[in-house]
Amino acid sequence: MFIEQPPLLYRILFPEAVWRIKRKKRKVVYLTFDDGPIPEVTPWVLDLLDYYGIKATFFLVGDNVKRNPHLLEEIKKRGHSWGNHTMNHLQGFKVQTPRYLRNIKEADDLIDSPLYRPPHGIMRWGQAKVIKEHFNIIMYDLVSRDYSKKLNGEQVLKNIKRFARNGSIIVFHDSLKAERNLRYALPRAIEWLKEQGYEFRAIDM
Repeated sequence: MFIEQPPLLYRILFPEAVWRIKRKKRKVVYLTFDDGPIPEVTPWVLDLLDYYGIKATFFLVGDNVKRNPHLLEEIKKRGHSWGNHTMNHLQGFKVQTPRYLRNIKEADDLIDSPLYRPPHGIMRWGQAKVIKEHFNIIMYDLVSRDYSKKLNGEQVLKNIKRFARNGSIIVFHDSLKAERNLRYALPRAIEWLKEQGYEFRAIDM
């Protein structure tokens, strides 16, 4: 549960970040996709979202954008929002702050968004304070764990059904690592969320 739905204590450690976006008198969720864009998965996600008439938010790795700039343009063209996920998917705790901030800036030159999500949701307190000066830090309320080799698609779907709630920012991944579980769980999760009366929104930029 610590991974799927971060506890209050962890959220308190980063007051600069957005973890959940509740709407009064409306049931709303925010689908987000990390680690893309890649040609093997991102176009499929975009087509699926189009099929259901859903807008979402993509947190992009700069190196992937550099290799696939047309996919960023496609995300924009289809009316989704997008954000920065560093240039090389760096975890803030594992690198020195100057290098981490340079990596984010390098990605920003390609991605050009006010939204930022740290890879794995990991960064240092001091890093968060500096990042907040330039970006809106978007964390999450629910991690699907579609990337996990220990889970199958049905278990990923169960995570959505167990933890989704009004205002949930839900994390999926348009990556090769997550592809198998994503292709199974995402359409079924959308169907279930719609049955529960949820609206889908992109995070405002």
